[in-house]
Amino acid sequence: MSNSEHLATVMVNAFIDAVERGIDLVPVVADSTSTAKIAPFMKQFPGRLVNVGIAEQTLVGAAAGLAIGGKVAVTCNAAPFLISRANEQIKVDICYNNTNVKLFGLNSGASYGPLASTHHSIDDISVLRGFGNIEIYAPACPIECRQIIDYALEHVGPVYIRLDGKALPELHDENYRFAPGNIDVLREGKDVALVAMGSTVHEIVEAATQLAAQGIDASVISVPSIRPCNTSQLLAALKTCKAIVSVEEHNVNGGVGSLVAEVLAEAGCGIPLRRLGIQDGQYAIAADRASTRARHEIDAAAVIKNARQLLLTRQ
Repeated sequence: MSNSEHLATVMVNAFIDAVERGIDLVPVVADSTSTAKIAPFMKQFPGRLVNVGIAEQTLVGAAAGLAIGGKVAVTCNAAPFLISRANEQIKVDICYNNTNVKLFGLNSGASYGPLASTHHSIDDISVLRGFGNIEIYAPACPIECRQIIDYALEHVGPVYIRLDGKALPELHDENYRFAPGNIDVLREGKDVALVAMGSTVHEIVEAATQLAAQGIDASVISVPSIRPCNTSQLLAALKTCKAIVSVEEHNVNGGVGSLVAEVLAEAGCGIPLRRLGIQDGQYAIAADRASTRARHEIDAAAVIKNARQLLLTRQ
């Protein structure tokens, strides 16, 4: 499908609609109005947005205070600064105290490209999976993103939503329905299971298409709901195949590859798994998206290569 849209634009439209239907929503930014693409919200609801300046710890603390006061507080800033600079505030003010704050990690992964490791967010999922009491989502397309946001704004409790920094095409039509915890099987196959979260789902969709032309039948499994996750559903989808390749624009530790490994290990399932991501001890290079993914072997070509290699070991 086509109809590409930037997920931050989806986010802002969801905020506008939420306020119009009566949700007392207050966005909090850290001098990140352009990153959040939130000008339409500010124009429609002047005085409702809070800008704390370049002070991420204050951003999270202010959002927690607004939530305690009865507001639905949403933070909108770059994922690397939200997670790294406000780490303690997220842990204590949001998670430990169960405040009704929705954290939006914008331009996640290596979306900032040439700005390099200071601006890349390749550990956000692993950090937040280590914190208790926060739901974690990584939408892969605009429709899914909108439904996740609508759910999060109605849900009472902490939520983190990882948003890519590029426009993404649709993977679903209007019949799609997101449900917290559910995985999304985009294609069923019997040879190799390809698993991803967020924008790298598009890499495994392309990889599956090319593998099919080579006579290899691949399942395509998107995991938009990291926590909660229906692990029984995930395991059932994985067990139909002879090998598994996971891919993510994130460190190989603590993300979707680790989630898959945990599910397989706890079930005593011996299907071979190869985890593709930013390798242990590395940082994503400073480059455009295509070059970054090719260099770190997290593009469709790398998925195809690793899937073929794993299947050879099973013959």
